[in-house]
Amino acid sequence: MQYSHTQKAPLHLLLFSVACLLLVIASQNVEKLAAASITALVAGVFIVLALSFRSLTVSDNGEWLSVRFGPIPLFHKRILYSAITRVEAGRSSVFDGWGIHWLPMRDWTYNLWGFRCVVLHLGNRTIRVGTDDVEGLVRFLSQRTSARMP
Repeated sequence: MQYSHTQKAPLHLLLFSVACLLLVIASQNVEKLAAASITALVAGVFIVLALSFRSLTVSDNGEWLSVRFGPIPLFHKRILYSAITRVEAGRSSVFDGWGIHWLPMRDWTYNLWGFRCVVLHLGNRTIRVGTDDVEGLVRFLSQRTSARMP
């Protein structure tokens, strides 16, 4: 059984908006070259982040589950199926946020948009993967991880 699902979200529009605002500010300060250059550089960082967090693809890659933000694949995570001890549907909170976050007592969250997620238990660690296909991902992971158990 194969699995691949891509979630798209408008988070990148917020990042592009910040970049545009910074570019306008930089263009208004051309007489202050250092300030304008730094502001334009920060705008460039926001553009790269916007292109990095436009989508979240979760897919089966043989022995591991791949969690990849894109279309620029700067941020990704591979999770070995053999490390997954339990899978369940869950919800992330406002504190988990969007993007990639680590919080004490909640561990890692990889989320693009919304609060629905799949909670992966890896021994004493937990990873939350946000998705708009919770049922499909839980079904796939339950089948994939139970296939290796005696």
